[in-house]
Amino acid sequence: MTAIMVTADLFRQVMGHWGTGVTIVSTSGKDGKPYGLTVSSFTSVSLDPPLILVCLDNRISGLQAFRDSGKFGVSVLHEEHADLSTLFAKKDTVRPEELYFTGKLGLPLIRDSLATLECVTHAIYSGGDHQIFLGEVHAAAVGTDKEAAGPLLYFRGKYRKLG
Repeated sequence: MTAIMVTADLFRQVMGHWGTGVTIVSTSGKDGKPYGLTVSSFTSVSLDPPLILVCLDNRISGLQAFRDSGKFGVSVLHEEHADLSTLFAKKDTVRPEELYFTGKLGLPLIRDSLATLECVTHAIYSGGDHQIFLGEVHAAAVGTDKEAAGPLLYFRGKYRKLG
């Protein structure tokens, strides 16, 4: 069998055909300030115990903050959060602290999200150019302000809405 070389560009293009929801994953640094970034590599893993995973790029400036904290939050974005997602996706942008609220575990979470989860880091695995954070969910909530809003989706390099 002949090996086929899959380039990073081709892989990115192909994976762009898989629609995903969009989240902001956050933690607190040693200085207590919130750190968050846009993440679409997020999924549930187990119901018992409740586990989720997120994949974080090895090059992000806050990777050590996630490792040191031992816990992280996930905020599920709604269809009106495209600008917020873009802000948190850009490197070295100012992310105003008023965008956050403090969850039950003391984690920074994004205001007005569809849902939030607060996790204690269960394990961290190397995954190529990313770190895979497996988190045990210790607190979760469904937002009430935007119940009628649909999720923010990402498909073929663009934000999308249902319907």
